[in-house]
Amino acid sequence: MDKLRRSLRSNVKLMKSEITRYALFGTLIAFGAVILATAINAHLQSGQITFETLIKAQQTNVTLWFMDAMPFIFAFWGQYTSTIMAYEASSMVMDQTADLRNLNVKLEHKAVHDATHDALTGLPNRALLYDRLNHAIQIASRRKAGLVMMLLNLDEFKQINETLGHYSGDQLLCQVVSRLQIIIRKSDTLARVGGDEFAILLDMSTHREMVLNIVKKLQKIFMEPFSIEGLNIEVMASIGIASFPDHGSEADAIMQRASLALVNAKQNTKRFAVYNKEMEKGSPRHITMMGELRHAIDTSELMVYYQPKVNLGQARVSSVEALVRWQHPEHGFLSPDEFIPMAERTGLIRPLTIWVLNTALKQGEQWYKKGLKIGVAVNLSPAALLDTELPNVIVGMLSLYEIPARYIALEVTEGSMIKDPDLALKILNRLAELGIKISIDDFGTGYSSLAYLKKLPAKELKIDKSFVIDMLESESDAVIVKSIIDLGHNLSMKVVAEGVENKETAMKLKALGCDILQGFYFSKALDHEALIHWLGKNGDPTSHLYAL
Repeated sequence: MDKLRRSLRSNVKLMKSEITRYALFGTLIAFGAVILATAINAHLQSGQITFETLIKAQQTNVTLWFMDAMPFIFAFWGQYTSTIMAYEASSMVMDQTADLRNLNVKLEHKAVHDATHDALTGLPNRALLYDRLNHAIQIASRRKAGLVMMLLNLDEFKQINETLGHYSGDQLLCQVVSRLQIIIRKSDTLARVGGDEFAILLDMSTHREMVLNIVKKLQKIFMEPFSIEGLNIEVMASIGIASFPDHGSEADAIMQRASLALVNAKQNTKRFAVYNKEMEKGSPRHITMMGELRHAIDTSELMVYYQPKVNLGQARVSSVEALVRWQHPEHGFLSPDEFIPMAERTGLIRPLTIWVLNTALKQGEQWYKKGLKIGVAVNLSPAALLDTELPNVIVGMLSLYEIPARYIALEVTEGSMIKDPDLALKILNRLAELGIKISIDDFGTGYSSLAYLKKLPAKELKIDKSFVIDMLESESDAVIVKSIIDLGHNLSMKVVAEGVENKETAMKLKALGCDILQGFYFSKALDHEALIHWLGKNGDPTSHLYAL
């Protein structure tokens, strides 16, 4: 700014000097014209040019008197004009300087605001929250008071984002903020600290009854569905709570313990939790497991279990679903729910998927060579489905293992396809062209349209177990199951019901015309040896169904 100001002042000075210089030139030319006119007049009067004749010409010729004034007029005009223009230029410089100063102030304010506020919601971001938290801790320490930090996280927001798209996800976040701002006091701070995570700093508040009252208000605002592009979306939230000075004396400690409480809140029915020391025990394990998962993939600590899928028409097990398990050297047997979400967050889902595919195909080859004609189904996560290199990876595996492609099925969910339907359709068509069976898993829980469904090269629909489990008690679930079975058959697809846990459900599904059943009623997921033993013992696992 100072450099620009000096430059403008320099230009004004130059302008003034140039105008004065040209005025001087004009004055000199005027003097020359007066002398020339006087000499010409003297020559005409006396025939010669001398000092005396020049003086005489000046005294006797009135016209020359007016010309004598010209140099002074030029000098006065030049000086006056230069002064006026210099003044106007100075005013212009001052105006421009003021405008630039105001613009600079606005840009500085905008830069500070953008650095401390979330672009989507306009709320304070993590940096500003930490600044306010540190300031609040200092004041609370002097006043011997307390404060409360709440972390609020939307449940299943990732699925909503992937299913409806990021634009709809952003709309949902803005609606959530609007509801939160209604119940937040002006003295409190509402901040967005992550994609679907918000922080609420309650100033000078430690009374348990007041905190619980705020929690109830927060939970109440999520009871009403959110409307996103004509869809009513049910969204729940989990809340983790930590306080000063009870749970920490520094901002980092309070935030960390609120985060631990939030993790605990997601695992209980109340959907909120207040930090306690017992929560610290699970945290190191989670962090350690993130680093150990890659090692587990490389060292075969993982195992694949197989759950039979019973074909009612063939009265035999026609295929199995491959389900990964982790035999952790310290923590023992871990289910997929404990590490699959972690793999998706850390980017390990691709190598994990490839490992499961490789293991399942290798096992399928062994069965095929022994004359055991059993298909193998492998689940694909949304990230794996949209991997353009997946078909090439599977082509390589098919060339490596001697098992026909028709014995391989890939199970994909509706939600995984909606994130990028065109790419998903392209990849699924390539896989289907290889002879691989495509199965739509968890059907009925997604948002896919029938127009899109009929384009898919799918040969199988799997009814989500949430409908199957309660179909005997819930008439609406039974209607949904029947509708899916009819829909699948009308689209020339086989229909699989998973979650079959008792004989009555199996009989009901058989009566409705379901093709394939899967669930604990027949068998849980088994390792290779246990599965072979079970198959030998249950040559016709459907025989007892026909007895009734």
